[in-house]
Amino acid sequence: MRALDGYRSDTYDDAVAPDGTVRAAARAVLDAVLAADPGALGAAVRGEVDRLGIRFESVDGDDSWHVDPIPRVIPAGEWEPLAAGLAQRVRALNAFTADVYGRRRIVAEGIVPQRVLDSADHLEPAMAGVRPPGDVWIGIAGLDVVRDAAGEWMVLEDNVRTPSGLGYWPAARQAILRVLDVPPAALPRPLDGLGDALRRVLGPGNVVVLTDGPDNAAFWEHESLAGRLDVPLVQPGDLDARDGRLYHDGAIVDTVYRRTNDDEVDSEVGRLLHPVVAAGGVRLINCFGTGVADDKLAHAYVPDMIRFYLDEDPMLEQVETFDLGEPRTLERALDVFDELVVKDRGSYGGVGVVVCPHAERAEVGALREKVRAAPEDYVAQRLVALSTHPTEVHGRLAPRHVDLRPYVLMSALDGVQVLPGGITRVALDHGALVVNSSQNGGAKDTWVMP
Repeated sequence: MRALDGYRSDTYDDAVAPDGTVRAAARAVLDAVLAADPGALGAAVRGEVDRLGIRFESVDGDDSWHVDPIPRVIPAGEWEPLAAGLAQRVRALNAFTADVYGRRRIVAEGIVPQRVLDSADHLEPAMAGVRPPGDVWIGIAGLDVVRDAAGEWMVLEDNVRTPSGLGYWPAARQAILRVLDVPPAALPRPLDGLGDALRRVLGPGNVVVLTDGPDNAAFWEHESLAGRLDVPLVQPGDLDARDGRLYHDGAIVDTVYRRTNDDEVDSEVGRLLHPVVAAGGVRLINCFGTGVADDKLAHAYVPDMIRFYLDEDPMLEQVETFDLGEPRTLERALDVFDELVVKDRGSYGGVGVVVCPHAERAEVGALREKVRAAPEDYVAQRLVALSTHPTEVHGRLAPRHVDLRPYVLMSALDGVQVLPGGITRVALDHGALVVNSSQNGGAKDTWVMP
């Protein structure tokens, strides 16, 4: 494979071993990529993306969606324990959300400090005492998972408010399979059941997908999902709430799949839907208040949540996260501050993240003083040497850092289901560790083998 001559990563690479040989799981895909010429294949995939009209607006206003032509391949033997750990984690996060708006046993028993809840941006006191149908608060979770320098999987962040990507992922699969010629035996587990899996989460009766409209960065996905589910795509003004029920075009709405940026009770969407949710008149995916479970500080306590609610040891490691509101932990973090990744606690989309080892010294010094003055506004994590994957860059294959956004679905009927694969997000800049589609990032399809 001459296109891989000189290919070397300074961390774990999913497809290429340290000695330059191709890992067995990736061989068929890389054979197909190299046979087609990486640059030509990349252009063909992006042509398919344009043909499909796929758009996602980044923070700099660019609305193109970059799909890399080289899929990431995960063998079944690696996927099964990862999926089990993800399912376990979402069960615990759902139990934590229910507890926060119920008896708060985890606080009473000293597992999670009260201040973690009091300072959470997305705590919704108006949800206290509410029980959603089937006690399912988190119908759809999109966790952010990384591999470290040893190739070990670990969770970086939890996303359980409005995780995006479920419409983009099958579109990436479609675009790649149209242009990449791989033998049938090398094809991944199919995504044919995605629509049915989503429908089970949304439940019986009339369903609508709720959007902000074309100004939402992921509006293309909202349209795609509504089409896949064969349900109406609506905006808040299309709905009417009265007598504890929700109506669209005169018909009762049983489930709202909310994809709006408004996810708070005190918002246009919240003021419309909260009274109906609180009365038990509509199922909301995901429910108001779930943001308390993907709070960046609450993340530090998820292993404790798993032990507390499930009476199990965590199956999946997570990146060490510092609770800077605890004085001794703060001092320990300040001692190694230059080695950490520091995040604004309320940020998302890769914004407000400072990788201290890669930042200017003056920036790190100023951030240290901000953290010392208001530690509850920040979280810090150990820097992980994110794994890499061969990526088409200007017609050549180059190692680029990646993470993985797998999707975990929960319903009262089926329990927890982890879809096979997800979107691998790739940082297109050499050495970049902020892996996000909003920050000059792209996407790869993720193939889980049968």
